[in-house]
Amino acid sequence: MLRAFAQWAAAAVFAAAPAGGGEEPVAWRAEGGEIAAPLTAEPGDAARGRAIAAGRDGNCLACHEMPIPEEQFHGALGPALHGVGARLTAGELRLRLVDPKVIDERTIMPAYYVVEGLERVAAAHAGRPILSAQQIEDLIAYLLTLTGEFEE
Repeated sequence: MLRAFAQWAAAAVFAAAPAGGGEEPVAWRAEGGEIAAPLTAEPGDAARGRAIAAGRDGNCLACHEMPIPEEQFHGALGPALHGVGARLTAGELRLRLVDPKVIDERTIMPAYYVVEGLERVAAAHAGRPILSAQQIEDLIAYLLTLTGEFEE
């Protein structure tokens, strides 16, 4: 716990490996429990982010309950994400998606953008992030729209 807090509190600079399609690595800086700077120049798109959350790319519903009523089965391993946009900033969400182990080294949430220091990664996926930088930003844009307790 103390180690996780030290990592969270200290400034750290990381570079992610190239995402699919030959995307150049994007450097990011975690400081004060967030990654303040977006990973892309293009703003996130909430509609694309919702599709990522509901679909297999992000697979968010495997662990989280979300206001996506057209999907039947929502997980309960992670916290429900209703109202998450009112509780967390874009930077805090970005860090949780990019490398959640900076916040809690015991978390079971996968790192969606980091590719170094991971365990038990299938050979076909080694060196590739789960989501691209733009997909991370799109997902953040969607999560920031979730400001009510039980919105649809």
